[in-house]
Amino acid sequence: MTGTPQAPLDPDDLAALSEASTATITTQLFKHGLRNTFLAGLTRVSENAPRMIGEAFTLRYIPAREDIDVLEVYDDYDHPQRAAVEQVGPGQILVVDCRGEGRAASAGNILLTRLSVRGAAGLVTDGTLRDIGEISRLPLPVYATGAAAMTNLALHHAVDLQVPIGCAGVAIYPGDVLVGDADGVVCIPRHLVATIARQAQAQEQLETFITERITAGAPLRGTYPADAATLRAYEEGRLTQAVRD
Repeated sequence: MTGTPQAPLDPDDLAALSEASTATITTQLFKHGLRNTFLAGLTRVSENAPRMIGEAFTLRYIPAREDIDVLEVYDDYDHPQRAAVEQVGPGQILVVDCRGEGRAASAGNILLTRLSVRGAAGLVTDGTLRDIGEISRLPLPVYATGAAAMTNLALHHAVDLQVPIGCAGVAIYPGDVLVGDADGVVCIPRHLVATIARQAQAQEQLETFITERITAGAPLRGTYPADAATLRAYEEGRLTQAVRD
């Protein structure tokens, strides 16, 4: 399922989001009534990869069945798991629905190396990964629940590409934007990207100012959250900086 082609995202919005923490983004989504956007329970596997941002390319697994999911299925290069890896493009993140089942891995180092070479923006799974030592050294941002040596075929059957899925309890639609940092991964519904990007950028800038004041000894009262005086000082500082620039 590919659906109707979606309008390209604004690079400026993506740039703003790439500088915002997942904490800031979840706060802004919360203000819009969205409370279930953080993919809880995932950790960043990649040691040296950059922050993650990209569009979701989804892959759905159902439970495996012993008479179907045998090693010979990989002789078919159109196997959905393999097809997904070969279709994910630059700027896209492969998001895998493993139903939270981690006793068998959802993928391994060879497939993730291929994703990295193809220019994918990352991989996110609510399952586990095999070859995790090698994966941790890839330049590809990777988030998972942990490690498992068992092949995915033991428990997972790949069925669908580019359909709505659940990953770590969060609804992910193809084309949604995912942002990942040291805290984890947050999903931004595509239609809210521009709005959240601007608001997250503004929050980050204000919180940088507040943090500087707290570091200098200011009390929480009046500083966090910022009262009228603190906001006035913030705006005056921005104006002064703008004149200097």
